[in-house]
Amino acid sequence: MKTIDELLSEGVAGKRVFVRADLNVPLDGTTITDDGRIRAVLPTVKALAEAGARVVVASHLGRPKGAPDPVFSLAPAAARLGELLGADVAFATDTVGESARATVAGLADGRVAVVENLRFNAGETSKDDAERGAFADRLAALADVYVGDGFGAVHRKHASVYDLPARLPHYAGYLIANEVGVLKKLTDDVKRPYVVALGGAKVSDKLAVIDQLLGKADRILIGGGMAYTFLKAKGYEIGKSLLQEDQIPAVREYIERAEKTGVELVLPVDTLVAADFPDLKTKAPANPTTVAADAIPADQEGLDIGPETRKLYASKLADAATVFWNGPMGVFEHPDYAEGTKAVAQALVDSKGFTVVGGGDSAAAVRTLGFDETAFGHISTGGGASLEYLEGKTLPGLAALED
Repeated sequence: MKTIDELLSEGVAGKRVFVRADLNVPLDGTTITDDGRIRAVLPTVKALAEAGARVVVASHLGRPKGAPDPVFSLAPAAARLGELLGADVAFATDTVGESARATVAGLADGRVAVVENLRFNAGETSKDDAERGAFADRLAALADVYVGDGFGAVHRKHASVYDLPARLPHYAGYLIANEVGVLKKLTDDVKRPYVVALGGAKVSDKLAVIDQLLGKADRILIGGGMAYTFLKAKGYEIGKSLLQEDQIPAVREYIERAEKTGVELVLPVDTLVAADFPDLKTKAPANPTTVAADAIPADQEGLDIGPETRKLYASKLADAATVFWNGPMGVFEHPDYAEGTKAVAQALVDSKGFTVVGGGDSAAAVRTLGFDETAFGHISTGGGASLEYLEGKTLPGLAALED
């Protein structure tokens, strides 16, 4: 995989460089609530612009249905990129149409443009190779060189991620090179003890990575909504808590495998419960109660790990040489249910080991709860991509950058 440093050494002045970034930021209307993904691509964009390239930045945002939708416009992200660069960023109001062609043609050396949301064109996400390829051809016409730096999208076989690199000289940006380097530390020559903390809503999202980690991790801590399927698999009453009943057989198998292979699989010992899911808009007090994890009342719902579990998980993370954390421990968006996620984040901050926050909601939680990002070894920009890498899958966007 060639890197951007090799591209820069070859010279990029006057060249149109297409940067596939991940500007898929959360929005409240037109206000960006977390600009972490934009900041993550800055080193690559700055380096190219300072070397005299004409930088064309492209990304998706949200899940539009293959047609323009103002709700998912990249205009706010383009404006924020300009603020962070301290320079004007041109914005094309389409992806490969008249505006995109004119905007790119008007770029001077060292300047940056952003084209509109790639998913406004159905060819970006099409499962038909020909349709995807045709869109990639039109994207290729906008550039001389391709730089892949949207790690959050490399697990997608999309036109701008998978097909476009085959049509242009291609290189990995700083973000992707860094992300892959970090993930190799979690898969090759791992320093032990290796502890993994997994949370989030659906156990089905994590089964494949648990399958792989049962042969690699020393401890796996389970929290979030997915924990209740594990508790149910052990025969516990979980009340109205989130449950994926069809996953119980697989979960039981993993519990048995953990016992046989000596992997310590740690489940909550207590949980915060309430009769109703909290209001995340008003954040009105929810008045939860704490109960033992094996005795959740039938009319109550588990919404965060309890105080004893927080202490337990912190102790299980304390001696770790390597930590990977993906998924919140509870409904961290509400202050009454944020303490479990906060406790795990604090344990990573206190750790002397190499700590990785695996993107997605975990990264959002770190910022929402006010933690200093530099206190962690690495915060990934791609939750799904990092999980699939750890599952051992071939990621289309990384494969496309290989020579």
